Amino acid sequence: MDGLKVFTVKKGLQEDNRLVADAMRADMHRNKTFLVNIMSSPGSGKTQTIISTIKGLGAKLRIGVIEADIASDVDARAVQEAGARSVQLHTNGLCHVDATMVKAGLDALEYRDLDLIFLENIGNLICPAGYDTGAMRNVAILSVPEGDDKPLKYPGIFTKVDVLLISKVDVAPFFDFDMLLLEQSVLRLNPDIKIIPISATTGQGMDLWFAWLNSEMGRG
Repeated sequence: MDGLKVFTVKKGLQEDNRLVADAMRADMHRNKTFLVNIMSSPGSGKTQTIISTIKGLGAKLRIGVIEADIASDVDARAVQEAGARSVQLHTNGLCHVDATMVKAGLDALEYRDLDLIFLENIGNLICPAGYDTGAMRNVAILSVPEGDDKPLKYPGIFTKVDVLLISKVDVAPFFDFDMLLLEQSVLRLNPDIKIIPISATTGQGMDLWFAWLNSEMGRG
């Protein structure tokens, strides 16, 4: 009986989260605001990728960022200094954010005059993939230093994202990283995924990332 009760509660929580997420998406569609959920391990380059995107697209798009962290506001301040509106979500130890948390972030962001919002999710390749955040698109970032075997170890996240950004490709010569092997592993898990190698430092591949964003927003 205990197992049945736990399953029922979990199912109810996920259903409640889905309803909140669907309502958020509908509201943002009406408002012509595009929310992108970005997930990755700590240190993969999420914040730097977002900052480079703000600098690359900020003249044409009004951009906001919801920063989710267990503690600190370092990333939110860095984003703000780059020219985007930002708010900080503290999860008090939780390794993910859900739609209710994101809705609180959107309200704090006062988002209705924004075109594009990034949710920088908690640095983790497992927990964030299990929750609908209300985003229109989901993006994963995998950095070259992390290795090409991550899709084999953490397949779940790669099956649920629309785009995989391979970050820090400028340092690839210094690591044992097989790009072709990685692409094959990811495409076996998710044949519809788009893979874009980038370097937020040198700018390599960022034009392809910007083009994808513009296309998905209907601004291509």
